[in-house]
Amino acid sequence: MGKGKRSREDLARQDEEDLRRLGYAQKLLREMGGFSNFALSFSIISILTGAVLLYGYGLKLGGPAINTVGWPVVSLFTLAVAASMGELASAYPTAGGLYFWAFRLGGRGWAWATAWLNMIGQVTVTAGVNVAAAIYAIGAITRVLGIPPDAPVPVFGTVTSWSFQLAVMALITLPMVLINVFGIRLIARLNQVSVVWHIGGVMLIAVLLAFFGKYHNEPSFLLRAEPAVSPLEASSAQLVPGGPLEPALAVGEARLPSPLFRLVPGLLELYRSSPLWLVFLLGMLQAQWTYTGYDASAHVAEETVMARLNSAWGVFLAVAVSAVAGYVLLLVLTWCIPEGDVARTASDPYPVLFIAYEGLSHFWATVVAVLIGGAMWLCGSASITSMARMWYAFARDDGMPGSGLIKRVSPRWRTPIGSIVITAALSILVCVYAAAFSVVTSISTIALYLAYGIPIFLNLRNRLRGRGEWVTKETAPWNLGRGAAVINGVALGWIALITVVFCLPPNELTLWTMLGVGCVLAVYWAAYARRRFTGPVAADEVALEAMEKEVG
Repeated sequence: MGKGKRSREDLARQDEEDLRRLGYAQKLLREMGGFSNFALSFSIISILTGAVLLYGYGLKLGGPAINTVGWPVVSLFTLAVAASMGELASAYPTAGGLYFWAFRLGGRGWAWATAWLNMIGQVTVTAGVNVAAAIYAIGAITRVLGIPPDAPVPVFGTVTSWSFQLAVMALITLPMVLINVFGIRLIARLNQVSVVWHIGGVMLIAVLLAFFGKYHNEPSFLLRAEPAVSPLEASSAQLVPGGPLEPALAVGEARLPSPLFRLVPGLLELYRSSPLWLVFLLGMLQAQWTYTGYDASAHVAEETVMARLNSAWGVFLAVAVSAVAGYVLLLVLTWCIPEGDVARTASDPYPVLFIAYEGLSHFWATVVAVLIGGAMWLCGSASITSMARMWYAFARDDGMPGSGLIKRVSPRWRTPIGSIVITAALSILVCVYAAAFSVVTSISTIALYLAYGIPIFLNLRNRLRGRGEWVTKETAPWNLGRGAAVINGVALGWIALITVVFCLPPNELTLWTMLGVGCVLAVYWAAYARRRFTGPVAADEVALEAMEKEVG
């Protein structure tokens, strides 16, 4: 027993030495093992969150085939992205993750852009997860109690109104913040529970619907491409009360004429004709948003033992295991759509709950609802962990306004308390701006994958031209070997495709938001950060010792 403990301590000391060579002191508590590291990313991917909450979105645009064919296609390309990130996590095991990788591979300008994209993506993905938990909590409670979806709520309107969902989101987020503040040990245990909860939940839901469900469709039904709503209908709204449906841009509660349909000739006709390839691409948001946040394993590298291996495996395995478990879940759900009625299922505010309550007894359907709700809460808690570490890492290098507060670490709990509280508050505020769940998910998907893509691009660029740093077998024990360049290229091609697709209507607000963010960041960089931001600066031994003494 004692020998094993000493062995773990030796490994942790080696991790601390690796971190010191990268220029940082060990300020956070290094407590996570390999499973806990994997569990964090797996919890944030959360197949019982993304695949479930966007189930109706994919179904109404692409029909059953979006689950049967779309999920494995997205999974395969996402594995290329995860593998490309894994070898970078192995080479540079720091809390900054992508931001630090971009600095070492391309310099401070690339690092600064990567950091901001990653931070925006982290906030919006946390927003999406927690508002998802709120939406599902409301849906589950109303189903159990028999409350109609248009039931009035004082101040907020109805139980399905966006304002009421945001209020519930704030209540759900508060305990997540408190748990994150009180220490990494508790988070590690929760994430281990989360893995069992997700895998066990998927298995139980699959068994209940497959063997005890009332409805089972023909196998051929799984391959049908039967959109319930055309892309044009999904992108339209009444601009005038009682008026016709027109292409619209939703900003908060406002509905404006769509600028994109006016600027792009032929777009209206394309959306009206609804070709299969278009609805298939748009529907892929369901799967792709599910596969976000797995960079969390890299962000907690400074809290992970054997970080060079465990962080890399955490990134890759989180995607691989989610791909299999998620596919089982989606196939069973689609197979059990009541009477094969795609339109009715997709139009329900809570389509997965609709499938459960129509196909199972009230008791077992409620069990399914509890499993999903619990998974979403665990996912949100893990997302706050990852988000806070990324913001802390950038603030540690004075990369943003308010860095002094954001980089503050609690001497008692050894957690970045300022970062946790501030980012959680921002995740709620962003939902006030984007009053549509699919818009929040689109913004988070694009921002995160652009942040994923920059260090992958820099690594590939340096490798091909033979200059600068790039991942090798000597620098990264977890590496892609001879296939690295091809896998990196596939990953970058996929990121480029989804960046374009997820800016299209019905998520047009994503396009203008990302362009606006890009302009603001460009001005901020040129006017201020370019002269003042130095990037990650390696501390000397005296400074490292002083920082380590701060936390004992």
